[in-house]
Amino acid sequence: MFDTNDKSRLGQSSVWMSEGPFRPREKLFEKQKYFQNIHRHTYLKGPMDKITSVAIPLALAASSLYLIGRGIYNMSHGIGKKE
Repeated sequence: MFDTNDKSRLGQSSVWMSEGPFRPREKLFEKQKYFQNIHRHTYLKGPMDKITSVAIPLALAASSLYLIGRGIYNMSHGIGKKE
C-alpha cells in the first residue's frame, strides 16, 4: 500500500531529531543578563524599559497636573464662563 522509499509521507519527516533553537545560545545568554541582575527592579530590566515604565507615566502625570491647575485657575477667575 505505501512505498517505504516515499519521503512525501508525514512519517518520514521524523528522521530529524528536533527542530533548531528559536534563538542562538549566545543571544539567549545576552538577553538573560538583563533578568539575572539583582540590582534593578523587575520592571526596569530591559534596555528600553526605562522609557515605558518611567518617562511616559511621568509625562502623563505632568500634563494632567498642568491641565487640572489650568482648569482650577480658569474657574477661580471666571475665564471661559458662558453667560
